[in-house]
Amino acid sequence: MRETSAPLHFQSALSIASQIASGQVTSREVTQHFLDRIARAHGLNAFTVVFAEQALAQADAADAALRPGGPGPSSALHGVPVAIKDSIEVAGSTASAGSLSRLNITSDITATAVQRMSAAGMVILGKTHMTEFAFGLAGQNPTRGTPWNPWDATQHRAPGGSSSGCGTAVAAGLAPIAVGGDTGGSVRAPATLNHLVGFKPSSGVISGAGVVPLAPTLDVLGPIARSVADAHALTAILAGPDADDALSQQIPSAISKGLRDALPIVTPQTLPVLYVLDPRAFPATLSSGAQRVWDDALARLTSDGWTLQFWTPPAGLDIGDLSEANSVILGYEGFQLHGHLAEDATQPLWDVVRQRILAGGKIPRAEYEQALARRARVVAAFTEAIGPEGRLLLPATGHGALPLDPADSAHVSIGRFCRAGNFLGTPAIALPAGFDDSRMPVGVQLMAPPLADRQLLAVAAALAPALQAPGPVNPDLGHWGL
Repeated sequence: MRETSAPLHFQSALSIASQIASGQVTSREVTQHFLDRIARAHGLNAFTVVFAEQALAQADAADAALRPGGPGPSSALHGVPVAIKDSIEVAGSTASAGSLSRLNITSDITATAVQRMSAAGMVILGKTHMTEFAFGLAGQNPTRGTPWNPWDATQHRAPGGSSSGCGTAVAAGLAPIAVGGDTGGSVRAPATLNHLVGFKPSSGVISGAGVVPLAPTLDVLGPIARSVADAHALTAILAGPDADDALSQQIPSAISKGLRDALPIVTPQTLPVLYVLDPRAFPATLSSGAQRVWDDALARLTSDGWTLQFWTPPAGLDIGDLSEANSVILGYEGFQLHGHLAEDATQPLWDVVRQRILAGGKIPRAEYEQALARRARVVAAFTEAIGPEGRLLLPATGHGALPLDPADSAHVSIGRFCRAGNFLGTPAIALPAGFDDSRMPVGVQLMAPPLADRQLLAVAAALAPALQAPGPVNPDLGHWGL
């Protein structure tokens, strides 16, 4: 394999795809490289199942397509391996959704997202650990095992959830890119706590067919990646209407078509103002380290010529209040789907998740319906308040990854900052911004009005270089023999 400035496993998905397309390396060689790393990294506990044989067969097919007389690459990520969250179904395997209660259920369908990645010439490496039923943002799962945040080799800290294994896998170089799910921040949380990019598209842009749900109104799939460009490339593959997903059919076809185009170039001159959430409107207090990262990020953006304007949400759009409204929908729908398991004492659920599900059963239907009605109203109000071209920068969490705690309550600030994006159905992207006082990653997030996904990605790509603080790009993995 050709030497580059970074080892293969720490290169971007697009860089790997380019090397495969040019013949510098084969998809089989790349896939075997990642399979070997996964096999050596048991201590990180990232994967629940590895599709080694199938992955190599997919890699061989990708290589065959590139030989003379073949059809050529199927997408910008042709031949690139990808990891998927263990709530995403693949026929003949188990989609455990992080729960022991589902280990005897074999999928008889394959999720639309997996079908589209396979058709795009990508290689499915396997499934990754997650919080049970996706009900939590720290990433803990004591029944099936909590992945290790690779940024601290000595203390088991939160990997971020619920797509915890996805974050660990990409950060540790076990996969170049991954697909997680986000109902209240579950793509952005592991991205933030692992120094990665996590993109939650607008509701309906990516089909959720064939994914074990938590709250169908809010559930969204999205990429966890090393760069905004990688996240865009994978979103372009996944986006589009699906006959098996009613919400996706309501999204204008121009949205998915636009995502397949190159991102427009954004500069401080073409983006007159970047809104920044006024600190007085923060739904949670930042730790000293997170506050330093936030202040430094704003200073770097200003130094690079971006015009920042502090924004205070008008009445009815308080970020913390929208987060709580999201929790009403999440809790109510989560109980409708999984309450029968939580009420059955013989089911092997983690008690923390069991209690969260049962709490959803106490939400009156009238309160749930009010939250749904409010959601329809505030989406329009948010777009009007920020403007169709508005972009809003805010913290992704109040701190970096903390040590695991039995009550799984130490990371509540992630939800307070992230869940509003789910309630609004907006695109939101987490971007690395620095490290806290414990040298753990801290990120920020960028939001835009619903369906402005391509425009948000373009702004994120422009801001990312300035947001990236000096410091390590990847964790030291010597402790795990990698």
